[in-house]
Amino acid sequence: MFAEERLNEIVKLLNQNGKIIVKELSKRFNVTEDCIRKDLKSLEKQGLIKRTYGGAVLNRIAAQNSDIIKRKNINIEAKKKIAEKAFDIIKPRETIFLDISTTNILIAEKIANSNKRLTVITNMIDIIKAFSDSDCVDVIGTGGVFNKELNGFIGSTAMEGIGKYKVDRAFIGSCGVNLFDKSITTFDVEDGNTKKAIIQSGKKVYLVMENKKFYIDGTYKFADIYDVDTIILDENPDEKICDLLRDINVDII
Repeated sequence: MFAEERLNEIVKLLNQNGKIIVKELSKRFNVTEDCIRKDLKSLEKQGLIKRTYGGAVLNRIAAQNSDIIKRKNINIEAKKKIAEKAFDIIKPRETIFLDISTTNILIAEKIANSNKRLTVITNMIDIIKAFSDSDCVDVIGTGGVFNKELNGFIGSTAMEGIGKYKVDRAFIGSCGVNLFDKSITTFDVEDGNTKKAIIQSGKKVYLVMENKKFYIDGTYKFADIYDVDTIILDENPDEKICDLLRDINVDII
């Protein structure tokens, strides 16, 4: 096995297990422990891992908590690509849910500028506003406790309203996805619990996120990766990530 192939396998093992041990890798690849240490040093320089005593762990980034207003203008081009893909899979006459997400705002704007006849349920004020001049879309707001930072409704009252619906497609945003522990995360507990209710309402559930969020973690786990059917991304992820998602039957677009 060439060194580059071994490095790729090491990263794949890390994505699967979250950590690796030098001794185990030495036996697995039939090379010296010093050789493995050099491999880990190389991967650390690339920013992919963090070396620990006797092994290494994935080098993951903690998401920075900020309100919706600040996040709306970040990574706009990437979010537009995701919105375009999401729009293309939505069929006329469907009922969809767009939850609190800056990417979902762009999906809403895309729909509002089209002639697709839809029913849109949402717990986000920005999304409701996007349809203010639309004659083709029926909009249903969930109500609930208003959160100023998210500019939307969350909590038990919102969840109770959401639970009354069964939608064709639910589009969910998140702060990050960890394929090691299969978690989907956000910051706010009530926001996370509201997202859970939205996931349960969807016949098909789509996670809308930038590719970089595979390497970012929020603080509150609201779902497992198994809870979604498809992840809609701005660009194709690393082949190792594709393999892991394929193994658990989660599609990517």
